[in-house]
Amino acid sequence: MTQAHQGGARGWTGARKGVLSRLRFTSLRLRLVVVFGLVALTAAVSASGIAYWLNREAVLTRAQDAVLRDFEQEMQNRAGALPERPTQDELQHTAGQMAGSDQRFSVLLVARDADGRTVYGSSGGLSGFSLRDVPASLRTAVNKTQKVDGANKHPYHLYWQRVIDHDTPYLVAGTRVIGGGPTGYMLKSLEPEAKDLNSLAWSLGIATALALIGSALLAQAAATTVLKPVQRLGTAARRLGEGKLDTRLRVSGTDELADLSRTFNNAAEALEKRVADMAARDEASRRFVADMSHELRTPLTAITAVTEVLEEELEAETGSMDPMIEPAVRLVVSETRRLNDLVENLMEVTRFDAGTARLVLDDVDIADQITACIDARAWLDAVELDAERGIHARLDPRRLDVILANLIGNALKHGGSPVRVTVRADDDSLVIEVQDHGPGIPEDVLPHVFDRFYKASASRPRSEGSGLGLSIALENAHIHGGEITAANSADSGAVFTLRLPRGTAPAEEPADDGQRPESDTDQPKGEDSRGDA
Repeated sequence: MTQAHQGGARGWTGARKGVLSRLRFTSLRLRLVVVFGLVALTAAVSASGIAYWLNREAVLTRAQDAVLRDFEQEMQNRAGALPERPTQDELQHTAGQMAGSDQRFSVLLVARDADGRTVYGSSGGLSGFSLRDVPASLRTAVNKTQKVDGANKHPYHLYWQRVIDHDTPYLVAGTRVIGGGPTGYMLKSLEPEAKDLNSLAWSLGIATALALIGSALLAQAAATTVLKPVQRLGTAARRLGEGKLDTRLRVSGTDELADLSRTFNNAAEALEKRVADMAARDEASRRFVADMSHELRTPLTAITAVTEVLEEELEAETGSMDPMIEPAVRLVVSETRRLNDLVENLMEVTRFDAGTARLVLDDVDIADQITACIDARAWLDAVELDAERGIHARLDPRRLDVILANLIGNALKHGGSPVRVTVRADDDSLVIEVQDHGPGIPEDVLPHVFDRFYKASASRPRSEGSGLGLSIALENAHIHGGEITAANSADSGAVFTLRLPRGTAPAEEPADDGQRPESDTDQPKGEDSRGDA
């Protein structure tokens, strides 16, 4: 196929898809046009059928009455003048005279001559109109003698019947001369009337088609008028769904569609106000958490320095620490460390919520990065690493370390050793699985393990972690364009799967907002968070 033919095929395919799309989009329009068309078609066909039937009866009755009246008059004037026992020549001559009337019908006269033989006289000669062309039922009715009484003054009457021969309609009639004489039959072609009726049927059919087309155009115009506000409403609703809360409809008129537009505008205005209020409260909440975290860092720094001195005294073997206060000192040291981790994690969370978290991408050897994370936390004896060296990805090393520290630390705390870390990679993505050999995660907890401050058990409201570790790990995966999922292994224990893109930056990387760069001291530490994720 040539390039031109290919382009033509693609163009035809695109046009067909566009038509089908418009048909689906305007299904209400199509239904309206179809209903209009059906109503117009029904009305037009009914009117045309009634008009045709009435005109047909009128045309045939008028033609029939004129022919029968002329035939009856000819029978009285000419056939009635024949002798009671006419000869064949007399019948033939009279039949020819009768056929020459204004209606131009064929005539057949039947009588008995002086010898008692049946003789015939036809206006068309021997090969013309004959007795075989007259229906037997009509002959019987014509020759039947009627009883003469007050209601019936004559023994014989005029009878007629319509017949079709070779698709041509004919009128056949017959009667006898009153007082004795020949029996006469008449044959008249109704083909001119049939042609007139066919022309009328064609005219009515064309009028019906024009009425159908007109109704379709009228329905299209009505649909455009009625559905245009509905289309504008649909477009406005889509814009509203896309977050453009300032979308409003132009209102005109006082009909139901105008009321609908006003209702939409009122709803959009209320929604915009509600969203603005919620955004303001959310911003104030985030600002409060950020300010509180920053304000807490200064006293925490001093408290941390003091607790470090106290911790050194506890670890010293001089015995200078009073045994009575040693448990309290250890509690202060532990809670101070926990509070410091919580403040750091809250600051990290506020960065994600405010959209100011940034990536510092670098080419990372995944095996080296995982090894460094495990070694820095002294987990080498408890973690098995299944990762080939040389698997590289363009990631933020600090944030990857946060993810790994939280996943591995969580597995060590709540799972069972050994914890196995497996790395798989292809051209586009990187998969890191962290599996432990513990009891697994309860099914009712699985959907909430990444929720902030989620408590898996109401009986353990406190834990060593802040409940933000897995949430921060998930946010760090999202900022890379990745994902973390949690599940239970078929063998035993829980499996956390981290999926990250390898060679490209994430879809959205927040721009530098002028704030100070995040230093390593801002980094949240790996923490236990399965029990209170």
